[in-house]
Amino acid sequence: MDKLGQIILVLISILFTVYQKIVHHEIFFTMDFFIFTLIAWLVGRQYDKARYYEKQARSSEESYKKLIDSLPESVFIHQDNMIIYVNEAAVSMIGAISKEDIIGKSINDFIDPEYEERIEERVKQVMKEKRPLNSIEHRMKRIDGLIFSVEGTSMCIQFGEKESVLSIGKDITIRKEHTERLLQKSEKLAMLGQLAAGIAHEIRNPLTSIKGFIHLLKSNNLDEEYFDIVFSELDRIDSIVGEFLVLAKPSVATFVEQDVKEMIRDIVTLINTQSILNNVQIFVEFDSNLPMISCEKNQLKQVFLNLIKNSIEAMPHGGNIDIKVMEKEAGQISIAIIDQGIGIPKERISTLGEPFYTTKEKGTGLGLMTCYKIIENHHGQLTIQSILNEGTTIEIILPTITQSLLKKELSHS
Repeated sequence: MDKLGQIILVLISILFTVYQKIVHHEIFFTMDFFIFTLIAWLVGRQYDKARYYEKQARSSEESYKKLIDSLPESVFIHQDNMIIYVNEAAVSMIGAISKEDIIGKSINDFIDPEYEERIEERVKQVMKEKRPLNSIEHRMKRIDGLIFSVEGTSMCIQFGEKESVLSIGKDITIRKEHTERLLQKSEKLAMLGQLAAGIAHEIRNPLTSIKGFIHLLKSNNLDEEYFDIVFSELDRIDSIVGEFLVLAKPSVATFVEQDVKEMIRDIVTLINTQSILNNVQIFVEFDSNLPMISCEKNQLKQVFLNLIKNSIEAMPHGGNIDIKVMEKEAGQISIAIIDQGIGIPKERISTLGEPFYTTKEKGTGLGLMTCYKIIENHHGQLTIQSILNEGTTIEIILPTITQSLLKKELSHS
C-alpha cells in the first residue's frame, strides 16, 4: 500500500505553516501546526487505504471475470434480475453473438415463462440463505426463441459493490431426450416382463389339453371334434406367442387400415390371465358396424395393454373392467376403459402423462406419457376422469379411416 495521500497532505500542512512563517512572521512549531499535521497524516492514511482497497477490488473483479470466462459451464451474474456479467459459454448457449447482447437485460428474458415464478422464488432463497443451492432442472429460451432444458445451481456472491446471484447452467436437452428414450424402452420391457409369467401360464393350459388328446390318440379313441379342439388350442398358442413377439419387437410406424375390435380382442386375450390372477373380470362391448381406423397397429396395442394393465393394478381387491367401443359421432370412434379401482385425486389428474410423475410407488410415469404421445400422433385424444374410491374412466377418441385420410391430405396441401 503506497502512502502518497499521507505525504501530500502532510506536505500541504507544512507548506501552509511555512507560508504563515514567511508572510506573517508567525512561530513555526505551534500547537496548531502539530494538530493540523496529525489530522493531515490521519486523513491521508485513510485516503491511501481507500485507494488500496478500491484497487484490490478492481483487481479482484478482473481476476474473477477471467476465472468465470475460463469455465466450460455457462455462468450468469445478475443483480435485481438484471444481468451484469456472463461468460463466453453462456453467450454460446443462449445463441448470442457477444456478451453485449445479454448484459443489461433481465434474466427473465431468457427463462421459459412457465418457470419464471419458480426462478424468482429460487433467487429469493439464494439471497436469504447465502449458500449454494442444489441443482434443479428448468427451461431457458435462446435469442431465437428456441426453448431448451438446463440443469443449474445458484449462489450469492459479492460482485462489485452489491450482493449478486451467480447462476451456473448446463444445456442437458440432448442428454434428457436420450434418457427419456431409454426409460421408455425400460418401461416397455418391464411391462413385457410382468406379462411373461401370465403368458407362460396361458400357453401351459392349451398344451395340457393337447397332451391329453394325444394320449387319447394313442389309444385310437379320438372323435373328429377332438381334432378340432387340438387345432383350436394350437391356434391359441400361436396367437399368444405372436402377440408377445409383436409387442417385444420394435418397428417403424406404418399406418394401415385396421379393425379396432380385433385389436381389443387380441389384447384382452393377452392380458386375461393376469386379470384372472388379480380377481379382475374384463367385459367388452362393441357397437355394430364400427368403422375402420388408420393406425400403427403395434403402437395402439401398446396403449390398450398399458391402460388395461393400469386398471387391473388400480383394483388390488378385484373388480370389473368394462371396455366400450362405439362410434362417438361422424368420423370418430371412442374406446372407453372403465374400472372400479381406487381412483385418482382430482388435483393430480392434470399432471398425469408428465414424465417422472406417477401415482405408482415404483413407476416412472413414462407409460402413460407414451400413451399420450402415441394417441397424439394418431390425431386422437386421451382423457381421464376419476372419482376417489369409485373408479376411473379413460376415453380414447380416434379418427375413423375417412377422417384420417382427410387430415393427411390437409397436412400435405
